[in-house]
Amino acid sequence: MSDMSAPAEKTVDPNKAMFWGCFVALITTSFAFVGRMFLIPTWEVQFNLDPAEAGGLAGIGIWPFALSIIIFSLMIDKIGYKTAMVFAFLGHLIWTVMAVSAYFVSDSELAFKLLYWGSLVCALANGTVEAFINPVVATMFNKEKTKWLNILHAGWPAGLVITGLLLIGIDKFAPTAPWAIKVGLIGIPTIIYFLMLIGLEFPKSERVEAGVSYREMLSEFGAIGAVIVAFLLVLQLMEFFKPETAGMKGAFVGIGLVMVAGFGVYTKSLGRPFLIFMLFIMMPLATTEIGTDGWITGIMEGIAKSEGFHAGWILVYTSAIMLVLRFMAGPIVHSLSPLGLLAVSAVLAIAGLTYLSTATGTAIFLAATLYGFGKTFFWPTMLGVVSEQCPKGGALTLNAISGIGMLAVGTLGFPYIGILQTKSEQAAIVANTEVSSQIPGLVKDGEIQPLVEKTIYEVLPYKEIDKKKVNAMLATLPEEKQAELKTDLKEISERSTQGALADMAYFPMFMLVCYIGLIIYFKSKGGYKAQVLTGHDAEDDKFTGGVEGAVE
Repeated sequence: MSDMSAPAEKTVDPNKAMFWGCFVALITTSFAFVGRMFLIPTWEVQFNLDPAEAGGLAGIGIWPFALSIIIFSLMIDKIGYKTAMVFAFLGHLIWTVMAVSAYFVSDSELAFKLLYWGSLVCALANGTVEAFINPVVATMFNKEKTKWLNILHAGWPAGLVITGLLLIGIDKFAPTAPWAIKVGLIGIPTIIYFLMLIGLEFPKSERVEAGVSYREMLSEFGAIGAVIVAFLLVLQLMEFFKPETAGMKGAFVGIGLVMVAGFGVYTKSLGRPFLIFMLFIMMPLATTEIGTDGWITGIMEGIAKSEGFHAGWILVYTSAIMLVLRFMAGPIVHSLSPLGLLAVSAVLAIAGLTYLSTATGTAIFLAATLYGFGKTFFWPTMLGVVSEQCPKGGALTLNAISGIGMLAVGTLGFPYIGILQTKSEQAAIVANTEVSSQIPGLVKDGEIQPLVEKTIYEVLPYKEIDKKKVNAMLATLPEEKQAELKTDLKEISERSTQGALADMAYFPMFMLVCYIGLIIYFKSKGGYKAQVLTGHDAEDDKFTGGVEGAVE
């Protein structure tokens, strides 16, 4: 006879244990992201990079994310989620070793290569994390996808807050500490998520359980989706390998065409129109959120210094807002509907970025509050909407939208934000006639004259100030005057980058127009309803954002 008085044995809900392991894995990607971005200004000086080139270094830590998330999404149902998790762990470990080693290498060229190639490995690991955590959580909580994807993606701002506080603390209390410590912090969550997940049994994907074929999954993405990926990937490959002849460039274009043709022949589908439309929205969305997060510390450094606070506080503050709000996503989504929430978020992001571009003093944090509220729900709600409307796409469509977003921000977004800063800097120098008029030949017909024409990613031409020529102009002046004007130019440059945020507000403006269009479209169809694999629809007024069950 069993002892009925014995206390019941406590068991761990495998879903929740798996969820929190995925949560920590996402925190790790955030550690990797913010750790690198806080150091971009340091590396910019150390390796003598202009803002657009610094954007390229930032980008190499972003665009490979798309490569790994899309590749793993194509085969993750075959190899399993745990294999992807182990690959991500090894990538994060390798990046930690390479980045820390770069600090201790005396050869600056070798040190830069370690950071550059290590960033690529890190980005591949980050993409692999997203490749398994999104479908795992969508499968485990398939009746409340939008809610749980928002909570999962609270891991991103959680990592930003934790890492930001650690880095600000190091700058405050140990300013002479080597930057190797800052990039090495990622090793801590890397070990933690590996130990949390390695012993668990991962679920089978929702698509596989529902009996949807592999070809059906690919058909959701279709040839047009492949065109978008191929275009961005070819641009990145050409920037990466820098082909010098038309023939070599043609070879890269040929690779893209073969990819598209192969995908089109196999799927015999152009792709689901709704998904294609969402892919186009995701590109400016990723630049608005990830691009701004990446550049915000550098952009606000000048104004923050003059106001007496660390620029990193802006990122930490807006990330803290995201962290709290994403945990409250369930009732907010139910109140506004996913598309309504995205439209409201776009309005707040427009207001926040515009205000932040000119704000000073305490108004900086008021503007940052608007921006923080605006960017909070963009990424996970987009994932939720795609998962609800394209459930047959499985891991591919759910992850492809993340992949294309990251590919776009790494290939075009980061460098473009760098270009906006160079334009803002030049405009500020021209506008400050008190300084510019003292340097003979610096400004003519309202434009700075010593400019160097450059192009990044084959499609982004820009003009950078020729610092050698400016120094030559200054050399004609008395030494005391040279020092004074150099200081003035530096201050103008540092404060001018804040103005670039106003131009970045155009991205959420475009998104807002798209969301309004989608709201009108779904209203004409009777309201937003989650698509389910059982053949019946979820009621809009009881919207849960999930699949009701398997195909019968």
